[in-house]
Amino acid sequence: MTVLPRPTPSLLATALLAGLAAGAAHAAPQATTLDAVNVTAASETDQARAALKRVPGAGNVIDVANADRRLASSADVLAYQPGISAQSPGNEGTKVSIRGSGINRGPGAHASGISVSLDGLPLTGPGGTPYELLEPQWVSRVDVLRGANGIERGALALGGAINYVSRSGRDSAGLELQYDAGSRGYQKRSVGYGGVSAAVDYYLAYTDTEFDGYQRHASGDGKGAMANLGWQITPTLETRFFVRYRETNHETPGRLTRDQIRNDPRAANPANLAIDARRPQPGSTWIGNMTTWQIDAVSSLQAGLAYHHYPMDLNESLYRQQLDYTNLNATLDYRRQHTLLGHDSVTTLGLRVTHDLDADVRETLRFANNGYPAGTHTRDFSHHGTHSTLYVGNDTALSDTLRVQTGLAVINTRHDVQVTWPSTPERLSGSDWDYAPRLGFTWQQTPATQWFGNLSRSVEPAHPWSMIWGSNQYFAPGNGASSGRQRAPVPLDNQTATTLELGARGESSLGRWELTAYYAHVLHELLSVEVLPVPNLFVAENNASPTVHRGIEAGLDSTLWQGAAGSLQLRQAYTFSDFRYRHDARFGDNRLPGLPRHAYQAELRYAHPTGFYAALNTDYVSRMFVDYANTFSADSRVIFGSRVGFDAPSGRWQAWAELRNMADRHYAATVTPGYNDAGKDVARSTPGEGRSVYAGLRWRFD
Repeated sequence: MTVLPRPTPSLLATALLAGLAAGAAHAAPQATTLDAVNVTAASETDQARAALKRVPGAGNVIDVANADRRLASSADVLAYQPGISAQSPGNEGTKVSIRGSGINRGPGAHASGISVSLDGLPLTGPGGTPYELLEPQWVSRVDVLRGANGIERGALALGGAINYVSRSGRDSAGLELQYDAGSRGYQKRSVGYGGVSAAVDYYLAYTDTEFDGYQRHASGDGKGAMANLGWQITPTLETRFFVRYRETNHETPGRLTRDQIRNDPRAANPANLAIDARRPQPGSTWIGNMTTWQIDAVSSLQAGLAYHHYPMDLNESLYRQQLDYTNLNATLDYRRQHTLLGHDSVTTLGLRVTHDLDADVRETLRFANNGYPAGTHTRDFSHHGTHSTLYVGNDTALSDTLRVQTGLAVINTRHDVQVTWPSTPERLSGSDWDYAPRLGFTWQQTPATQWFGNLSRSVEPAHPWSMIWGSNQYFAPGNGASSGRQRAPVPLDNQTATTLELGARGESSLGRWELTAYYAHVLHELLSVEVLPVPNLFVAENNASPTVHRGIEAGLDSTLWQGAAGSLQLRQAYTFSDFRYRHDARFGDNRLPGLPRHAYQAELRYAHPTGFYAALNTDYVSRMFVDYANTFSADSRVIFGSRVGFDAPSGRWQAWAELRNMADRHYAATVTPGYNDAGKDVARSTPGEGRSVYAGLRWRFD
C-alpha cells in the first residue's frame, strides 16, 4: 500500500479561505447585480442559481444532466459541494448529512435529518427518506437549501431540504443512450427519450445497474423506469405528472474494524456472511402531480400530490422483516407580490403534509432458533405517522440592496405505534404541536458581493418506527418465539435547534465563491447507537442532552487560465464541522461520532476547444470517532483520482474514463457509532472503495 503524506486541515484549506477573502475584497465592478435574471434566455439551472441568491442563507445548485463522470449514487451527485457530506457504503444507500443531520444514522437505512423532494413533491415521509428512487440518470439538477433555510420549502429538518429535479422533454429532447462499465463488475445501461409537441412535453427513461461490490458479499443490482409529462393547458395553467418505479437488491457485507480496513478492506463481516445478510426491495412506485396556476400578474397557486408505495424485505439479522410502506404526501403554496409600507414585498403561504397510509411490519425467524423452525411468526407491529406543516413567510425589499425575510412555521406531528401480534395493550398514540420562526436578510454590498444571515428554529420529529425498533421493553420468557423481542414502543421528543447563520457569496476575478458560518444549539437531538451487532442487530435511538453543531462551509470555482488553447479551472469545497455535547453528565463536551471534523474536495480540470478534457481530483477527510466516549477513531484519508474525456462539439456524443483512488488508499467511508468501546477496535466502519477504473459512453440523437 502506498503511503501518502497527510497534510493538516489548516494547510489544505488556507488557499481556499484566502481566495474567498480576496474575492470579497476585490469584487469585479463590471458584474451585473445578483438578482438580474433574463428568464427567456437563461437555462433552468441558471434560474435556480438566481433564485438561490434571494435566500438569506446557504445552498447549492448542482447540474447533473451535463455531468461527465460516473454517477452511481447520491454520493457521486453531491460530490464537490460545500456543507454536504455524502459517502457510499458500496451501494446506493448513501449516508448524506448536512450540518450534522442524521449524524449517527448508518448507511443503507432510511435517511434522517433532511427533507428530500422529487420535483417539489415530498419524498421524505414520517418514516424518513428511502433511497432507491434517487437514480442519478433521471435527474436534471439538484437544489439544496442547507440547514434552517429548508423552511423555504416547508422543510423544518436540521439538515434542510434537497430537491431532485427530473429531466424533461424541454431540457433532454431526442433519444439518449448511455453505457457505463468498470471495476468489480460494475455496469449501467440507460435509455431516455424526450421531446416537445405543441403544449405538451415528455421524457421517458429506463435504467438498469449491476455490481459485484468492493467487499465480498456486496453484489447488487437495480432496474427501473420513469416518466415526466407536462401540459401547458393555458398560458396561465400548467400541470405535470411524474411516475417512477424501481427494484433494487443488494447483499450486506457488514462493518469492519480499523485493523481490517487497514489490512483487508475487501473482507466481509463474518456474522453477515453466516446469515447471508441482504436487502431486497421488490419494487417502489412513486406517482405525483404538480399543477401551477398563475392567477394574475402578481399571484400564483401551486398544488401537488404524491402517492408512494415502497415495500422492503429486510434479511439483515436473524429475523426477516417484511415492511409494507405507503405514503400520501401533499403540498399547497400561494405566492403574492404586493407592497408593504411602501416597499416591494412577496408573501408566501404554504402547507406540506406527509401521511402514512400503511407502515406495517411482519417479522419471522430466518433460521431455526430455540426449538422453533425457520419461518416461525414472531411479531407484527405498525408505526404510522403524519406530519403537517403550515408556513407563512414574507420577503420585503427595504432598499435596492437590502431585503428582509420573516417567517413562521407551525407543525403538527401525529404517531400511532403498537405491536399488533402478539397483541399488547401498550399502544403509543399522540399528537404534538411545535413552531419554527425565522428572521433573515440579504445585503447586496456591491454588484458582485452579497452578504446574508438568518436566525431560525428547526423542528424534527422522531420517526415512529424508531419508537419501537429501539425499545428496551421486551416480551418475557414464555411468549414462544416472540420472547426477547420488543413488545412496546417508547416515547421520543421532537428534536429542536436554534441556528444563527452568517455568510457571503459572489463573483470576482477569482471566480464564484461562497463562505458561510453557523452555530446551532440543539435540544433533544435524536442520536442512534449500535447496542448489539449482527446477527442479532439492535440499533437504538434516544434523545440526547443538549448538543452544539457549528461549522464553516466554503466553496470556490475558479478559472485559472483561459486562452485559444483552452481553459484551466479549479473547483474547491471545504467543510469544517464541530458537533459535540454541551456539558453532558457522562460524556462532558465530547465530540459526536460519525462524521469528520475537516473535509476538503478539489478538482483541477483542463478543457480544450476541440472537446477534449482532463482532470485531477483529491479528497481529504480527517479522522472521526467511532464511539460516544471518544475512545477510538477511524483513520484520516487523502485520496487522488483522475479523469479524461471528450465532448463532441456537435453535442451528439460524449466519452469519458476515470481512475479513482489511484494509490489504493484504505479508509473508512462511513461509521455507525457505539456507546463506549473502551479503546477497543470494534467493527463499526464501512470501507471506502479501493483503486477503480470506470468508463462511459453517451450518444444523443435528435
